[in-house]
Amino acid sequence: MGEYKELNVEESASYISAGGPLSLMYENFEERKSQIELLKSIAVAFNQNKLGAFEAGTGVGKSYAYLIPAAVWALKNNEKVIISTGTINLQSQLCDKDIPAVEKIIGKKIKYVLMKGRQNYICKRRLQDAALMPDLFEEDNEKIQMIAEWAKTSFTGSKSDMTAMPSESVWSRVNSESDACMGNKCPFFSECFVMKVRKEAQDANLIVVNHHLLFADIEARMNGGGYENAVVLPPYNRIVFDEAHGIESAATSFFSESFNRYKINKVMNQLYRKRKNSENGHLLNVAVMSSNEEKVADCYELTTQIKNDMVKLETAAQDLLQRDYSMRLYEVTERNFGPVLSCIVDLKHSLGKFTGIVNSVLEGVAEEDRDTPSYWETKSLGRNLERFVVLLQGFTVWNEHRGNVYWIQKRKLPSDIAKDGNPFYTTFTSTPLDIAGLMNEGVFEPMRSVICTSATLRTGNSYSYWMNRTGLSFADQDRIIARDFESPFPYKRNMLFAVPNDAPLSDRPEFQQFTEMAVTKLVEAAQGRTLVLFTSYDSLKSCHNTVCLQSKGFTGKILKQGDDDNARLLETFKNESESVLFATDSFWQGVDVPGESLSQVIIVKLPFSVPNDPVFMARSEAIEKRGGNSFMELSVPEAVIKFRQGVGRLIRSCSDRGVVVVLDRRIYEKRYGSIFAASVPECRRTYDSFQDTVRTVRTFLDA
Repeated sequence: MGEYKELNVEESASYISAGGPLSLMYENFEERKSQIELLKSIAVAFNQNKLGAFEAGTGVGKSYAYLIPAAVWALKNNEKVIISTGTINLQSQLCDKDIPAVEKIIGKKIKYVLMKGRQNYICKRRLQDAALMPDLFEEDNEKIQMIAEWAKTSFTGSKSDMTAMPSESVWSRVNSESDACMGNKCPFFSECFVMKVRKEAQDANLIVVNHHLLFADIEARMNGGGYENAVVLPPYNRIVFDEAHGIESAATSFFSESFNRYKINKVMNQLYRKRKNSENGHLLNVAVMSSNEEKVADCYELTTQIKNDMVKLETAAQDLLQRDYSMRLYEVTERNFGPVLSCIVDLKHSLGKFTGIVNSVLEGVAEEDRDTPSYWETKSLGRNLERFVVLLQGFTVWNEHRGNVYWIQKRKLPSDIAKDGNPFYTTFTSTPLDIAGLMNEGVFEPMRSVICTSATLRTGNSYSYWMNRTGLSFADQDRIIARDFESPFPYKRNMLFAVPNDAPLSDRPEFQQFTEMAVTKLVEAAQGRTLVLFTSYDSLKSCHNTVCLQSKGFTGKILKQGDDDNARLLETFKNESESVLFATDSFWQGVDVPGESLSQVIIVKLPFSVPNDPVFMARSEAIEKRGGNSFMELSVPEAVIKFRQGVGRLIRSCSDRGVVVVLDRRIYEKRYGSIFAASVPECRRTYDSFQDTVRTVRTFLDA
């Protein structure tokens, strides 16, 4: 390779082998062959500029396997390696525990930094402005003052370090925003939290980020930032994606655009707001310095028009949706969308006019007056409005953007806001149909090596679904290394996988009643200690109510997702050894509860996507149009990966012991079910009557 100092693969592996530094740190050290092989494969990928897809079962020890070669490479070659994760929990674990441990293992100091999106940090200039402008949002004054006191002593300025989380409306007024950043013209530049973390990143060997921040950086580079300069992140050419099964979802979320009346109102209120006879807002502060000051005379009339247009649009959208929660704009629904599109055109025009006023006022400000905070705030807010106008325009010409899915969704307001009247509002979204091309162009092609690792990348024995969805399949096949590494956990001895053969099929009306009875009896059999995973929140609520009513003499807590913050719920579940947690969606992955607190996982249904989800429907149709089978190419593989994540919640250490019960017998009665069944680790399995299943579960857990 010439310009690089290659890793010595065997020497790198010796760090975690028997007799190596890691073994000397732990009295009960056990060498993990799969961890050593994974580390070697990653070292080879660095040396040979490869793209690695590495599935590593739970317990392999992925973190050390990628951190050691990444750190040694970065130190040897004076390069930066990006470590991108899907969850905050893993970021914290890497920075608080794993990287400091790796420093001891390799015997060298590693410069590392955790970087978050700039919106996670306080902007001292915006904080000062918010504190000085109390008349604009009177109800938030006290909270702003509390944040100001906290910021005086905070070392990081990061929202996650606050003891009491501020509301989104308050935080958005004081956090850092790229468009509102004054750079070195800012009076607080020398003490800026964002600049401080960026300066640390310039000298770092390892930079830990989440997928969302990495995609923000990749997008900026693709849009002209280039790969040799500092953009959102300093320049780099090697990435490790942990929790890589979530790349498509994270990229899809990042590249989606949306608006609703609250988003638009928030921006408008900060620019211009009239209360009784007084007018406030950043736009008025800037207008005083502008040669086009007279333009703001139309603001009140125009803001009234925008509010009216939004009300009309909201009404038309809810009339269209009726009892549906979401709907896609495409050939079949275009005629029905007529009134909605007509209202979108009206809102686009009124919002466009207001954006014109903002731009005109800004243009009239002399160059020497453009260093004021209000100028930068107005410029930032104006750009936000422009993005809304572009998205509104996209809806009106949706058929010219076939690479995007345009859809609307009805959402419920929090109870404290929806005190009277309609409890719903509508969100309008544009989502990319496929992110594979973007990923290939922005990540796999320009990077020298990319490591993707997760416990669940395969469906059956194939990586093809995950590679196709993420764009890795577009890369030169000679560059790709795909390998899997078995979990060292003793599943054969410690895990029971049970499916009741007399359960009603999951599409039958009686299935919900069966679920409620079954969960009650299984929870009693396990004496709590159960995570129940649902695919529907309505089913979850109904089942939770029944179990609360029918559990006789059960002393543990019966927890339900939605009753508290997810992190606090999980903490309670971990600490209360006989508790039960009813959960959906986000709890299928990332939950790590070793020990007896989690001895049973109940999977109510195979986790297929809701068939009427607009983005899922559009992706399915695209597959059918090219002659494929969307059920086998999209529905099944997507559900298998989520199912594997759910099963993986049970055994989290070598001493863990427990049961996975699947109430959905399609796993044994449908042809596609064999793909799900084959994805379960080799363990004891039963397919008996429900009555026998309960007996077997009780006996297994009591043994």
